Amino acid sequence: MAERRGPDRWFFDVWSRFYDAPLVQRLTYRPEHDAVLRGLRRAGSTRVLDVACGTGLLAERIRREIGADVVGCDFSRGMLAQAARRRRADALVQGSALALPFASGSFDAVVTTEAFHWFPDQAAALDEFYRVLAPGGRVLVSLVNPPLAVMGDVAHRASRLIGEPARWPTREGMRDLLQGSGFHVESQRLVFRVPATLILPSILTTGLRPVRI
Repeated sequence: MAERRGPDRWFFDVWSRFYDAPLVQRLTYRPEHDAVLRGLRRAGSTRVLDVACGTGLLAERIRREIGADVVGCDFSRGMLAQAARRRRADALVQGSALALPFASGSFDAVVTTEAFHWFPDQAAALDEFYRVLAPGGRVLVSLVNPPLAVMGDVAHRASRLIGEPARWPTREGMRDLLQGSGFHVESQRLVFRVPATLILPSILTTGLRPVRI
């Protein structure tokens, strides 16, 4: 059975105070945001859900650069407070990735960047992404995918020791997870980040919710 204990909310409430720091964004988040934006443009997405939206930087860029309607969802009040203060999304909702507070088929794209490893039941989260997507919609998940499963196992054990359990699947593991939730995996693209790319490669995995006939 999948481990369901996730990180404590206070951890992200505190992290929200540093999340927007230019160096943090440049090294960690902005390259992944750029990759997600390219994927959304290719898909022509107009109704986007940003899960674990943080302070809303990606949501703001989606709205400004693509012109899509975007909803940000996060379980951290601190993150959402920062996003609300800057009015970075059309709507902001507190909620868990494992039980999204949205009707089925509400969006044509679901995105999440550098957050999937925190979800205590990753398969359940992907099932929820599938549910809230309209047929033909896409999920875009970007995070570090270690090249070897043993690296992910070691990182998981270390995260448990410090009290914030996380799990990083390999590239192949991500593909299996998406397919297990019913998605067709369209692509897996390397996100170039300095200096982490060689040791801890970040991969943007894009899955399609098939149109059933």
